[in-house]
Amino acid sequence: MGIELGQGKERVTLDEIRIRVGHALQRHPLCRSVQFDIMSVPRTARGGNWTISLHSVEPAALWEASDIVADIQAAYDLQMPAELSSAA
Repeated sequence: MGIELGQGKERVTLDEIRIRVGHALQRHPLCRSVQFDIMSVPRTARGGNWTISLHSVEPAALWEASDIVADIQAAYDLQMPAELSSAA
């Protein structure tokens, strides 16, 4: 029983993920000052292939920011460079 790549997630680029995370954090009043970095990582057992590092998070915003990121990670899978060139 192998892991199905993507598991029904929409494939997007690193820039698209960055934009979606930024917009989602800006919509929440507690998370507007949160800074973040997004990185490509080897695929995990749960199927993810990107992670986020949150910076400058106030304690009151930590759970909200984490929930926002978890929702986005559940919906999107990072499109790898090889997939981008073969799609062209």
